[in-house]
Amino acid sequence: MKAIWNGETIAESEDTIVVEGNHYFPPNSVNQDLLKHSNTQTHCPWKGEASYYSLEVDGEDNPDAAWYYPNPKEAAAEIKNHIAFWKGVEVIE
Repeated sequence: MKAIWNGETIAESEDTIVVEGNHYFPPNSVNQDLLKHSNTQTHCPWKGEASYYSLEVDGEDNPDAAWYYPNPKEAAAEIKNHIAFWKGVEVIE
């Protein structure tokens, strides 16, 4: 799987975990240079607290376009620190 935004491959992995239709990429498969920490957090009743990254590619920002669970609840333990994308990020095979 690949996650692409603004013509740049953000992440690429054969080992994504699919949860609720979203591909969660292992942290080492994501180009960390394109991520900027965000202060945004949301809560999922069964996964826990999500944290966000914004993307920066070629001088363009995509705020809160990636999220992850640094300390997920037990039911979602397999996606700990894995990163999922939205907001125009294309995830393709």
